[in-house]
Amino acid sequence: LTVLPRHTNGMTFTVSDADGNVLHTATFFSVGGGFIVREGGEDAAQQELDESKKELPLPFRTAAELLEHCRETGLGISDVMRVNEEDSRTPEEIRAGLLHIWSVMEDCVQTSLKREGVLPGGLKVRRRAPDWYERLKKESSRPDADSQDGDGQDFYDQKYWQEWVNLIALAVNEENASGGRVVTAPTNGAAGIIPAVLFYALHFAPGMENASQEDRDDVVVRFLLAAGAVGVLYKEQASISGAEVGCQGEVGSASSMAAAGLAEVMGGSPAQVENAAEIAMEHNLGLTCDPIGGLVQVPCIERNAIAAAKAINAAKMALWGDGSHRVSLDEVIVTMRETGKDMSSKYKETAMGGLAVNVVEC
Repeated sequence: LTVLPRHTNGMTFTVSDADGNVLHTATFFSVGGGFIVREGGEDAAQQELDESKKELPLPFRTAAELLEHCRETGLGISDVMRVNEEDSRTPEEIRAGLLHIWSVMEDCVQTSLKREGVLPGGLKVRRRAPDWYERLKKESSRPDADSQDGDGQDFYDQKYWQEWVNLIALAVNEENASGGRVVTAPTNGAAGIIPAVLFYALHFAPGMENASQEDRDDVVVRFLLAAGAVGVLYKEQASISGAEVGCQGEVGSASSMAAAGLAEVMGGSPAQVENAAEIAMEHNLGLTCDPIGGLVQVPCIERNAIAAAKAINAAKMALWGDGSHRVSLDEVIVTMRETGKDMSSKYKETAMGGLAVNVVEC
C-alpha cells in the first residue's frame, strides 16, 4: 500500500507506450459522498463551484452566513435551502425528489429486514436487524404489530424508541455492507444515521400520533432540507471523507446533519438548529476510521446506531436551550478539519491501526 500525500483513498493512473515510456499520469481522489477530484484540478473545480453559488438567492458557505440569512429574511434553515433549490427546480420537483429519497431509505430498510445470515467479506458478522425486528414486533404486543408500512402508529410503542432507532440504523448499514442500495447520506459508511433519526421524527416526536400523510411528508421535506444545509457546511469548510479526516467526517457529519434535521422539525429556531448540529459534531471530534479488514462492518454498523442516538440527544439538548451557546458550529467544523489533518493515516480508512490491527479477523 502506497499512502498518497493528500490522503489514502486515491489512485494514480499511468499510460505507457509499447516501449514502457510513460505518456501520461493522473491521480484522482475520492473525497466522500461520491465526489471525485483530480489532483491539480481542485482550484478550477472550486472556482466553478463558487461561481455557481454566487447565482443562488441566498448563498452561504458558513453557519454564520446561513444564520444571517435567517435573521434577515425571517426564514428557517430548511426554508433557506428551499429558496436556493427553487432557483433550479419547481417546488413540486423539490418535494417529489426529497420524498423519493425517503422512499429509497425506507425500501432499503425493508430489503435488509428480509435478508438473514452472515455478511460477505470473511469477518462472519451476522445480520442482526431481521431478528431484532421480529423481537420488537413481539415485545410491542400490538394488534397491528404485523404492519409493514408504518401506518399503524400504535406499533411504535414509545418506550421502544431507542430500539427502533438502533434497528433502522443497523438495517441500513447491514444492507450497505452487503452491497445493497442505500442513500449516500452524506456517505455510504454513515448512511444509517439520517434514516434512523428521520424515522424517530416521524414515529416518536411529539405531535406525530395523529399527523396526516401530508403533515408527515412535510416533516420529511423539512428534515432533509435542514440536514442538507448542514451537509453543505461540512463540504465547504472541511470534509466528509474518512480517508481525509477520519470517521468524524463521515459519522460525525451525518450525526450533525441528522441533529439539525430533527431540531428543525421539532420546532427549533435557526439558532437552536445550529446548536443541535454543533453539539452532535463536538462529541464526535477525533473519531477514527479503523474498520477491521477494511470492510464497512466493524465498527461501522454499530457506530451508526450510536451516532443516531447522539443526534437525537443533541437535538433535545438544543431545544431545551434558547439557541445561545459557547461553541459555534463553524468553530467545531474547523476543529474537525484540523483534527483530521493532524490524525495519523493509520486511522483514516487504511485498516493499518486501531481496531483493524488489534482485533483478530478470523
